[in-house]
Amino acid sequence: MKTVLFTASTYSHIRSFHRPYLAAFRRMGWAVHIACGGPELDIPEADRRISLPFEKKMTAPANFRAQAALRRAMEETEYSLVIAHTSLAAFFTRRAAAQLGRRRPPVINVAHGYLFDDRTGFFKRSLLLTAERLTAPQTDLLLTMNRWDYALARRERLGRRVANIPGMGVDFSRLDGREADGAALRRELGLRPEDLLIVYAAEFSARKSQSVLLRALAKLPERAKLALPGQGALLDQCRALAEELGIAGRVFFPGQEPDMPRWYTAADIAASASRSEGLPFNIMEAMYAGLPVAASAVKGHTDLLDGGCGLLYPYGDEALCAAALRRLIDDPALRQELGAKARRAAAPYGLDAVEPQVMAAYCSVLPEGTAAAPAAR
Repeated sequence: MKTVLFTASTYSHIRSFHRPYLAAFRRMGWAVHIACGGPELDIPEADRRISLPFEKKMTAPANFRAQAALRRAMEETEYSLVIAHTSLAAFFTRRAAAQLGRRRPPVINVAHGYLFDDRTGFFKRSLLLTAERLTAPQTDLLLTMNRWDYALARRERLGRRVANIPGMGVDFSRLDGREADGAALRRELGLRPEDLLIVYAAEFSARKSQSVLLRALAKLPERAKLALPGQGALLDQCRALAEELGIAGRVFFPGQEPDMPRWYTAADIAASASRSEGLPFNIMEAMYAGLPVAASAVKGHTDLLDGGCGLLYPYGDEALCAAALRRLIDDPALRQELGAKARRAAAPYGLDAVEPQVMAAYCSVLPEGTAAAPAAR
């Protein structure tokens, strides 16, 4: 039986984005193994789970122990294919594969978004780019998700072959028929008909920059409200900032939200203040829900919104963020126009459209005749 190994820094990443692909390999008759860090989660599509001691700091000794565990797993199991996700896990997965020499399996790296761009400081950019160059010889196929990452990967030859994919695909069916749930949530939140709810779902981290939206909200009329679903290290800091700005009564912090569709159907506007993205699920889901979007003009956002289905503002500029949101607040016709455009533009990113493309890319590194077409989901 052929076996595929998926690796990621956390189990939650695999559970959030890759279960359809684990299932697709199983429909092809393959065994599916996953190797992840973070709290262990039940992922029923995986036949074997390997827990790894990943830590965010690249040079942490635990990461080298994770690399050794990955090497042992590759020595013990004759994997037909290894697919690495997330920058940290992808680096140590490929270093482990390099230690196998000619016995290593084909390796695919899926770059969900390089954590640097043209505005990143020289030292950080050089360090992260050097890591990608170092592991390029073990990257039989590199899959990127936005124009900037694709151009960089091609220019720097960060894989033996480089291709671009439209993300991992979003299951938009979760958002269908949820209008009643959205209306119920608005009542639960105590929103009036004239109130406009802005939603931004993201981890509370420096990269996601929720503070920009909080400062922008302080410049907007009282009827503008902000929902910030998510958890993270900076959650308490953002709560304190809302209090300091005098807008705590206009901001909702619901925590980690397992049912985001009800928030999108309750909202009037979607926003993002992120420093960088690959191809963000939160924006694609908001677009499918028919929400107009105001987002920072960074890679990933520009790929989704350049076609005139949203408003872009310079990253970190709270005044221009507020100005973009104010345009949407003051102009119902513009909200309706951009929301309709966003809904149409989201279609190519649906799971039904994307999964066949990604599976074809995965199977393209295998010897001819190795892969069988997966049965329909």
